[in-house]
Amino acid sequence: MDDRNPGFGIYVHWPFCQSKCPYCDFNSHVRETINETAWADALVTETAHMAALAPDRTVTSIFFGGGTPSLMAPATVAATLEAIAAHWRVAGDVEITLEANPGSVEAGRFTGYRAAGVNRVSLGVQALDDVSLKALDRRHDAAEARAAIALARKTFDRMSFDLIYARMGQTPEAWRAELGEALDVGTDHLSLYQLTIEPGTQFHTLARRGALDLPDEDSQAAMYEATQSMTGAAGLPAYEVSNHARPGHESRHNITYWRSGEWIGIGPGAHGRLNESDGTSISRRQEKAPETWLGAVARDGHATAVTETITGSDRLTEVLMMGLRLRDGLSHADMQRAAGSSWDEAVNPATLAMLVESGLLVRDAAGVRATAQGRQVLNGVLDRLTD
Repeated sequence: MDDRNPGFGIYVHWPFCQSKCPYCDFNSHVRETINETAWADALVTETAHMAALAPDRTVTSIFFGGGTPSLMAPATVAATLEAIAAHWRVAGDVEITLEANPGSVEAGRFTGYRAAGVNRVSLGVQALDDVSLKALDRRHDAAEARAAIALARKTFDRMSFDLIYARMGQTPEAWRAELGEALDVGTDHLSLYQLTIEPGTQFHTLARRGALDLPDEDSQAAMYEATQSMTGAAGLPAYEVSNHARPGHESRHNITYWRSGEWIGIGPGAHGRLNESDGTSISRRQEKAPETWLGAVARDGHATAVTETITGSDRLTEVLMMGLRLRDGLSHADMQRAAGSSWDEAVNPATLAMLVESGLLVRDAAGVRATAQGRQVLNGVLDRLTD
């Protein structure tokens, strides 16, 4: 795959979890029973419908997200992958990722997922100590997390795991120790997220009551700086705001998003984008509620709920918001391909020059990218660029 080619991805959403985490605002649901045969059939049917909308593509990445995809039977994963291969060309080096919880039950399915075709796993570890895992209401403990990491390294070609920092009661010293342990296991990719309190979550309710002991801003900043320096020293620099990898081990699927490539979304609430040569993007969103989605596919052969054409300033904002998250930013060719215009046509040259002078952006022959300082205040940079 060309380093600058955003590729064509398939996102498959499995919406079910064993329990709802108190910080999570994703489209996830708890159900006592799931008719997995019906779900597998529906995923195959939806795949065929989407293939008719986006023919003649070569699939470079497939991502099973959730929810908790590691609750899927390996046979359901295999059926979905077989349907994708039946309708599209699949690149020989396609990246096929499955998100997984590190509990012993889910880890026990790793061999089955590998046999189905999954070659990369992303583990939702979130913390490496039992006190924090309990506070985050995770169902695994630290020992299970370490065992799952070790098993994933043996089973899959590539693996990644997530950690959340700036957790309740966490100090910069404690985070440095935890991150050091994470780096010592030898993974080639880490997703490191600062805890954010999202509206509608249990943590949001607790925070409004003053019941969450969150680190102050200085401590949060110290943890962020430690994250950048330690991952860089270990050979896993940030290639995106929250993602760190050894060169060549970046998530291809996420890069498709960040470089405003094309992807198909399959499953409840999944989003997709198909691009036109003039910079126009066609957005499709599936029905969000699991039962509604399943019924729509059975009735209509698909569950697309909303189709929207994104043009002009809206498309530019989307392209900039995603692309400037990347360390390499957006090249001149990226802007022309994704937004249908050059940098000088897309944004106010005086504003761009001011942001460069302020040390928030760099502009050179390669294109435009945010500095480390600029990525920390990226929302403000975007507001200026799109004003």
